[in-house]
Parts: sequence; structure tokens; C-alpha cells
Amino acid sequence: MTVANTDFKVSKGALSGLKVVELGQLIAGPFAAKTLADFGADVVKIEPPGAGDPLRQWRLIKDGTSVWWQVQSRNKRSLAIDLRQPDAQDIVRKLVREADVLIENFRPGAMESWGLGPDVLQSINPGLIMLRISGYGQTGPYKDKPGFGVVAEAMGGLRHLSAEPGRLPVRVGVSIGDTLASLHGVIGILMALHEKKTSGLGQVIDVALYEAVFNCMESLLPEYSEFGAVRGPAGSALPGIAPSNAYLCKDGKCALIAGNGDSIFKRLMHAIGRDDLAADPALADNAGRVKRVEEIDAAIGAWTSGLEVTQVLSVLDQAAVPAGRIYTVEDIAADPHYLARGMLAKVQMNDGSQLTVPGMVPKLSRTPGEHRRNAPSLGQDTDTVLKELGISADQIREMRQRGIVA
Repeated sequence: MTVANTDFKVSKGALSGLKVVELGQLIAGPFAAKTLADFGADVVKIEPPGAGDPLRQWRLIKDGTSVWWQVQSRNKRSLAIDLRQPDAQDIVRKLVREADVLIENFRPGAMESWGLGPDVLQSINPGLIMLRISGYGQTGPYKDKPGFGVVAEAMGGLRHLSAEPGRLPVRVGVSIGDTLASLHGVIGILMALHEKKTSGLGQVIDVALYEAVFNCMESLLPEYSEFGAVRGPAGSALPGIAPSNAYLCKDGKCALIAGNGDSIFKRLMHAIGRDDLAADPALADNAGRVKRVEEIDAAIGAWTSGLEVTQVLSVLDQAAVPAGRIYTVEDIAADPHYLARGMLAKVQMNDGSQLTVPGMVPKLSRTPGEHRRNAPSLGQDTDTVLKELGISADQIREMRQRGIVA
């Protein structure tokens, strides 16, 4: 389906009727708001006059705006006001009276300095749910330090594991720390909305980037607590689980093979012609396989080295062994499964051209997400939103002359 950048469309999605005020910029807060907007929430995004959210100018640009912006801010309305000015802060307080959720990802203390802290906003609207995303959280000795996703990934334990042994750690390649924090924030909002049905009250959701990463570190801490084990980088392997690795094929491409289930391992060994390993009782469970992981990896690698990656995957598909290849974005854009699942969505730009953007996740059977509107231009909805607050056209003109709104 192709959607043009038309007037704001009321949604019938799962979150239809939910009113969200988004403050902040770049990735963490806006990604959380984007997720809500995709499923029907009315998100008013507040941006500074002039340049707006810096994400508008990040990475590759078309017609003066980042194409990333078309993903991060779809389905939102843009209100351009200068939060440093008291009259703009008063506009936020007016918005909060009718809002269900406010999302911000400024450094702790910024909102309070503008008179927009939780004590003020929840006195205006006791039912307000406030999501606060920051590098280190709203409390603790590090709370005032600037924190970006890359630092959170390191502090949360992820970066230490992301390398080949003996080599410098590498980053994942996307802002995974910010995105994990955003998703934790969305979970918190949904939990708070559910609880509000009973209490009628809102609450503050405090999400720290490093904690969101740390929450995904699986057995890292209990293994250290019990055994003193400090897990280190293992490249493409998954330590303590065998076999699960990337294996080089004849054409120089890699096959990722996960044969770590007991019955899957036997099917894998039969598929690669190693019936002896399939029948070995010492390899019947994961503990035994871990002890001989180098031998197993060598056997699999010897088999894949004689075949092209497509041949490897064909054999393993027939054997019902989980396997795949490493996708580039070219592979993604051409993949029939992505297309069939609606993950390659076409949107019509203002110049009439089409842009392919990621589809909606997750899939809801009755109230799926929808692309109602392209990302707004800076301040595109300023007048509309302010008029909804009862501010007259003359007042808006006067505030525009004073640089309060754009």
C-alpha cells in the first residue's frame, strides 16, 4: 500500500485515542513514540524551531531531509516551539492536561529546569504516564553524566562480547542500545496504562540505556556470581552452546548453522555425512558437545568448505536444521519473505517518488499498525495543535514573531 503525505488521519489501531507528547530527539525517545504512533497513538512531537530534531540531517539526505526521518517520525505531528522560553513551557503544560503519555530523553534535570518535571506535570494531570530515557537513569552517582547508546552498550556488557578473541571490540552497526531502551520504555508504558485502569493514576518510567542492554545479557552475571566466570568475546560462536557458529563456504560466503538441539544435532551430522558423530553417545547432549566443540566445528567447516552457501542451505533446509546466510540490505530488499510479510512498505514522497521503508512490527490480527502519514516537516502542525489548545490565530502570530513557535 502506498500512502501520501496528507492531512493527519485518525487511526483505528490498537492505541487509537492515546495522546502522546514527545520531547527529546535523535533515537531513544523518538523510537518509543514512533512505535506507539504506528499502532494508532496521536503523537505530538515537540522540536526546536530552526533545525528541529538533528535526526532530520543524519546520514543520507533527500530534498534536504534524512530518509531515516521518514521511518522515525512517520505518523507523528510536529510542533515547533522553543522550550527555553516560558511561554513554550506553558504550551507543554497545556498539552499535558489532555495527554496520556509524555516521553522525554533529555539529560536528567533538564525537564525540571524548564518547570516540566514529574511533580509539576503530574500535579496538572495525575493520570500522566511519563517515560524518561537517559544514559544512566534519573538516580545514582552517574545520573548527570552524558550518556549515548554506544557508551551504554559498553557499560551494559555487550561491547565486551562483540569481537573476535584477542581483537578490539566492535559495535553492532546500529544504535542497538538506544533501541533496546526504547522498547523497554514502550513495555513500561503499556504496563503503566494497564495499572492505571485500577488506580486511575499515572507514574514515572525511568529507563537507563545501560540497564536496557544489561537486561539482555542472559547468564552473564549469575555465572560470574556462582563460578567467577568472566565471559569473553567468542567471535561468531555462542560459548557454552554447541554447535552454533558461522561456517565459511566454497564461494567465500558464510552459513550460520544452529545445531545445538539434541535431535537437531543428529540430523545435522547425518546431513553432512558424519553418522559417526550423530551416533556418538558422548555428543548426545549439549554438555558433551561443548567439550568437543572444536572437533564438531571442524567437521561442519570441512563440509561447508566444499559447497556454495546456497547448496549448504538447501541441504540443511531438507534436514530441518536451522541455518541461514548473512543478509545485506540488497538481500533484504529482494527477499520474498520480507515482501510477503509486509516488511517492505512503499510510501509516496511529496515529490511523487516512492520510498521503501520498514513495515509494522509486531503483527496484530485485528488492529495492525498502519502508515497513516509521512513524517512531518518541521512545525507542520504547529498551528493546528495550538488551536486545539484554544490558542487563537492572533496569539499564534504574536508568539511566532517572538520566536516562541515556528
